[in-house]
Parts: sequence; structure tokens; C-alpha cells
Amino acid sequence: MKQAGRLIALVLLCAVALQLYFGLRVALMAVVDPQSTAFQRSEARRLLAADGQAAWAQQWVPYERISPQLKRAVIASEDASFVDHGGVDWEAIEKAWDRNLQAEARAAKLNQQLAQRQGKSAKAAPPPAQPRIVGGSTITQQLAKNLFLSSERTTLRKGQELVITYMLEALLSKQRILEIYLNNVEWGEGLFGAQAAARHYFRVDAAQLSTPQAARLAVMLPAPKRFERRPASPYIVGRAGTVAARMPAVELP
Repeated sequence: MKQAGRLIALVLLCAVALQLYFGLRVALMAVVDPQSTAFQRSEARRLLAADGQAAWAQQWVPYERISPQLKRAVIASEDASFVDHGGVDWEAIEKAWDRNLQAEARAAKLNQQLAQRQGKSAKAAPPPAQPRIVGGSTITQQLAKNLFLSSERTTLRKGQELVITYMLEALLSKQRILEIYLNNVEWGEGLFGAQAAARHYFRVDAAQLSTPQAARLAVMLPAPKRFERRPASPYIVGRAGTVAARMPAVELP
């Protein structure tokens, strides 16, 4: 029993030490720009392993040198209540949960129908339908995950993400959170941050992005590696129009 108690105490001590480590790292970001994120380091290792080199584009620009249109577009597209919530938008999470359940039910029904048709046919079975999963994570939650954590979907990882999210909200201003996010978020293979994205897709600086350009970049964020192949596809242009229409109502931090 004593050994079990010591083990539990050691585990708790390590957990507290880990939270202090994260808290100190977050507090430091109030005055020091982060040099890289856990996600970026993971991507660099993946590219090096696959290609023997890592083509990389990233340049930090301060908040004032990022187009207000891009800030509005990203908030309108990713987190409409960014300036109001305390890090987590529970209503958005609930809506995303309901949509995902409906998507899974539709995919299961479609796969059942395909299986029934396949039973009457000699043709090879088509690949099973996959539900289109949507997330309800806020900008702060996305930043927490990208800064420190892996992309695995586990309860423990999600719990740690929530803790770091509240640390970010407690220790940094909304403006600073958005500044760090826009300078580190992925916009393509080895392409990170607003400045690199603006130069790559539109040959302008981040400060010069127009409303249509900013809206298109914001639309790419959920799946940048997929959308970078066709950055002017009908889907992106159409979705960007919807985002642009929402932008005037966005409040900036």
C-alpha cells in the first residue's frame, strides 16, 4: 500500500510539474515570440523522413502588420465568438457533436445500402463512405494543440488541451493569442503563418491582403494541404464569398 501511495504521489507530482511547465511557457509568450510549435516540429520531421529535406516558409510579422481583413476572415470562418468566450465555446462543441452524429448515421446508412447492392452484384465493392467530421474547437484551442500537443484523438490529450487553453486565455490577451495563431497556423505543405501564405498565394505582404484574398486564406485553414492544390477552386471561391459577407460584423480584439 505504501508503494502504491508513493507511486500515486509521484504521478500527481509529475502532472503538477507538467502543468507548471506549460504555464511558464505560456507566460513567457506574453513577451517572447514562440520560435516553433509542436505541430511544426512534427511536420519538419515528417518531411525530412519522406523527402530528405524540408521545404519551409515562415516569417513572423507583428499584429499591426497583418491585414485587419485576414483577422476578420479567420475569426468569421473559424471562431465567430472569439472575442467573447473564455477559451472554449461549449455551444459550438455541442452543435459539432450533433452534426457529427448525423454524419455518422448517414455514412452508416449509405454503407448498408452499398453492402446490399454489392450482395446482388459481382463487381468489386466500392470503398466505404466516411462521415465528414467537423470540429468545434476555438482559435485558442487550436493554438493550444498546435503549440504543445500531438494530433492524436484521446481523452487525455483533449483534457490537456483544455487546461492549456484556459492558461492561454488567463495569461495572454486576445490580441496576442490571435497574433501567435496567425503567425504559426499551417497554410500548406511546409507553409506557416500569414506572411508566408500571403506571399505564396497572392505575392503580397500579409498587411496588404484584400477582403477576397483574406477570405480565401481563411477558408483553407481546415484542410490546407488539400486546398493548396486548387486554391481558386469553385468551392473555395464560393465559401470565401460567404465568409466575406460575415466579416463586417466581426469584432477585432
